[in-house]
Amino acid sequence: MMKINTYQDITTIDGEAKKDYIDRHSAFIHCDESAKKGEKFKVKVKIGDAYAHPDDFDHYVAWVQLWDGEKMLTQANFSSGVLGGEANQTEVDFYVVPSRKMKLTATAFCTKHGLWHSDEKLVEVSE
Repeated sequence: MMKINTYQDITTIDGEAKKDYIDRHSAFIHCDESAKKGEKFKVKVKIGDAYAHPDDFDHYVAWVQLWDGEKMLTQANFSSGVLGGEANQTEVDFYVVPSRKMKLTATAFCTKHGLWHSDEKLVEVSE
Protein backbone atom coordinates (compact mmCIF):
# COMPACT_ATOMS: atom_id res chain seq x y z
CA MET A 1 0.00 0.00 0.00
CA MET A 2 1.21 3.48 -0.87
CA LYS A 3 2.13 5.80 2.01
CA ILE A 4 -0.31 8.70 2.47
CA ASN A 5 1.42 11.91 3.53
CA THR A 6 -0.48 14.55 5.50
CA TYR A 7 0.11 18.19 6.34
CA GLN A 8 1.86 19.19 9.56
CA ASP A 9 1.80 22.75 10.87
CA ILE A 10 5.09 24.03 9.50
CA THR A 11 5.40 26.67 12.24
CA THR A 12 6.17 23.82 14.65
CA ILE A 13 8.90 22.30 12.45
CA ASP A 14 12.61 23.10 12.58
CA GLY A 15 14.51 23.35 9.33
CA GLU A 16 13.58 25.34 6.24
CA ALA A 17 14.02 22.36 3.89
CA LYS A 18 11.54 20.23 5.89
CA LYS A 19 8.99 23.09 5.98
CA ASP A 20 9.36 23.57 2.21
CA TYR A 21 8.95 19.83 1.53
CA ILE A 22 5.77 19.49 3.61
CA ASP A 23 4.10 22.72 2.51
CA ARG A 24 4.73 22.52 -1.24
CA HIS A 25 3.21 19.02 -1.44
CA SER A 26 0.19 19.55 0.83
CA ALA A 27 -3.31 20.14 -0.47
CA PHE A 28 -5.28 23.05 1.00
CA ILE A 29 -9.05 23.46 0.61
CA HIS A 30 -10.43 26.99 0.28
CA CYS A 31 -14.21 27.35 0.36
CA ASP A 32 -17.08 28.78 2.37
CA GLU A 33 -18.19 26.89 5.46
CA SER A 34 -21.80 26.76 4.29
CA ALA A 35 -23.61 26.05 1.05
CA LYS A 36 -27.18 25.94 -0.26
CA LYS A 37 -28.64 22.58 -1.14
CA GLY A 38 -28.95 22.12 -4.90
CA GLU A 39 -26.87 25.20 -5.80
CA LYS A 40 -23.44 25.20 -7.41
CA PHE A 41 -20.70 25.52 -4.77
CA LYS A 42 -17.08 26.49 -5.51
CA VAL A 43 -14.23 24.62 -3.83
CA LYS A 44 -10.66 25.74 -4.56
CA VAL A 45 -7.86 23.25 -3.95
CA LYS A 46 -4.35 24.66 -3.90
CA ILE A 47 -1.18 22.59 -3.63
CA GLY A 48 1.29 24.43 -1.44
CA ASP A 49 0.63 27.52 0.61
CA ALA A 50 3.88 29.32 1.43
CA TYR A 51 6.09 27.31 -0.97
CA ALA A 52 5.82 26.57 -4.69
CA HIS A 53 5.95 23.05 -6.14
CA PRO A 54 8.25 22.24 -9.12
CA ASP A 55 6.80 21.74 -12.60
CA ASP A 56 9.63 19.66 -14.06
CA PHE A 57 9.52 16.81 -16.57
CA ASP A 58 9.94 14.20 -13.80
CA HIS A 59 8.60 16.13 -10.79
CA TYR A 60 5.14 17.70 -10.95
CA VAL A 61 1.64 17.39 -9.50
CA ALA A 62 -0.03 14.75 -11.71
CA TRP A 63 -3.56 15.02 -10.30
CA VAL A 64 -5.76 16.57 -7.64
CA GLN A 65 -8.92 14.91 -6.29
CA LEU A 66 -11.79 16.26 -4.19
CA TRP A 67 -13.52 13.86 -1.82
CA ASP A 68 -16.65 13.99 0.35
CA GLY A 69 -15.98 11.40 3.02
CA GLU A 70 -15.22 8.17 1.15
CA LYS A 71 -16.78 9.33 -2.14
CA MET A 72 -14.56 10.90 -4.78
CA LEU A 73 -16.41 13.86 -6.26
CA THR A 74 -14.04 14.96 -9.02
CA GLN A 75 -10.46 14.90 -10.29
CA ALA A 76 -8.21 17.20 -12.34
CA ASN A 77 -5.23 15.74 -14.22
CA PHE A 78 -2.06 17.61 -15.18
CA SER A 79 0.92 17.05 -17.47
CA SER A 80 4.44 18.24 -16.81
CA GLY A 81 4.97 21.78 -18.05
CA VAL A 82 1.33 22.84 -17.58
CA LEU A 83 2.59 25.64 -15.28
CA GLY A 84 5.19 26.74 -17.82
CA GLY A 85 7.96 24.64 -16.30
CA GLU A 86 8.19 27.06 -13.36
CA ALA A 87 7.68 26.30 -9.68
CA ASN A 88 4.16 27.35 -8.75
CA GLN A 89 1.14 26.36 -6.71
CA THR A 90 -1.15 24.05 -8.64
CA GLU A 91 -4.65 25.43 -8.19
CA VAL A 92 -8.00 23.98 -9.20
CA ASP A 93 -11.53 25.34 -8.85
CA PHE A 94 -14.04 22.52 -8.52
CA TYR A 95 -17.79 23.12 -8.59
CA VAL A 96 -20.13 20.71 -6.83
CA VAL A 97 -23.86 20.73 -6.10
CA PRO A 98 -24.34 19.57 -2.50
CA SER A 99 -27.38 17.74 -1.19
CA ARG A 100 -26.22 17.29 2.42
CA LYS A 101 -23.45 18.26 4.85
CA MET A 102 -20.04 17.61 3.32
CA LYS A 103 -16.75 16.42 4.85
CA LEU A 104 -14.35 17.57 2.15
CA THR A 105 -10.78 16.41 1.72
CA ALA A 106 -8.36 16.84 -1.14
CA THR A 107 -5.71 14.44 -2.35
CA ALA A 108 -2.81 15.24 -4.66
CA PHE A 109 -0.19 13.05 -6.30
CA CYS A 110 3.39 14.24 -6.83
CA THR A 111 5.27 12.16 -9.38
CA LYS A 112 8.36 12.16 -7.17
CA HIS A 113 7.02 12.25 -3.59
CA GLY A 114 3.74 10.34 -3.78
CA LEU A 115 0.30 10.83 -2.32
CA TRP A 116 -0.65 13.82 -0.12
CA HIS A 117 -3.91 14.22 1.80
CA SER A 118 -5.44 17.46 3.12
CA ASP A 119 -7.09 18.19 6.43
CA GLU A 120 -10.88 17.74 6.47
CA LYS A 121 -13.09 20.77 5.81
CA LEU A 122 -16.70 20.61 7.04
CA VAL A 123 -19.36 22.36 4.97
CA GLU A 124 -22.86 22.80 6.35
CA VAL A 125 -25.64 22.60 3.74
CA SER A 126 -28.93 24.42 4.21
CA GLU A 127 -32.22 24.36 2.32
